[in-house]
Amino acid sequence: MTAIAQTAFARLDAEGRLFNSILKGPTHRPGRIGYRGDLALKFAPRLADEKRPPEISSDQVIAAAQVGETHVAFLTGFLLSFEYLKLLAEALGDALSPQGKYFLFCDNIDLSKRYQVDYGGATFHVLPIDESTVYNEILDLFGLERSDLKKLDTAGKTDAIADAAQRFSQVFPAITYEQGLALMGPVRDLYANRPV
Repeated sequence: MTAIAQTAFARLDAEGRLFNSILKGPTHRPGRIGYRGDLALKFAPRLADEKRPPEISSDQVIAAAQVGETHVAFLTGFLLSFEYLKLLAEALGDALSPQGKYFLFCDNIDLSKRYQVDYGGATFHVLPIDESTVYNEILDLFGLERSDLKKLDTAGKTDAIADAAQRFSQVFPAITYEQGLALMGPVRDLYANRPV
């Protein structure tokens, strides 16, 4: 039995939701399994045996779970639209917990705003993404120095970020999911203005 099968990632892995991974296994902390990659939120219809990329995903995901625990302890990722928080919560389902630390960087919320949204039995910290990567944004949020992490491998960087998430205690203004839908901006076309 692999270690991932003993964590909250097991069902997500079995459902084929974990893809494009650069880390999917043990980190340097005892009993911790790390994941870095993308998370499928809505699958495309399948025709015969054809495998298609998901219609909607959370990209640049960094997550950690402990062996023997039923919830994902930490997760951060990119959402093209705040609206997809619902899909993310549904995909994670019982892997969410009030004790977990969850950070979502959304493309269509005001760059000057940060929110907390209770949904699916968990609290999500929702932040704008400022023309950067989730990795850079989360390091800035947690006050981690890039130079300190440079010498670490992917598992070590994941440990440092997951450890910092557990210490994070900042509180953002609370809104409901419905209020977030009303506040969010239009969804950007990622493929607009790209050369053919």
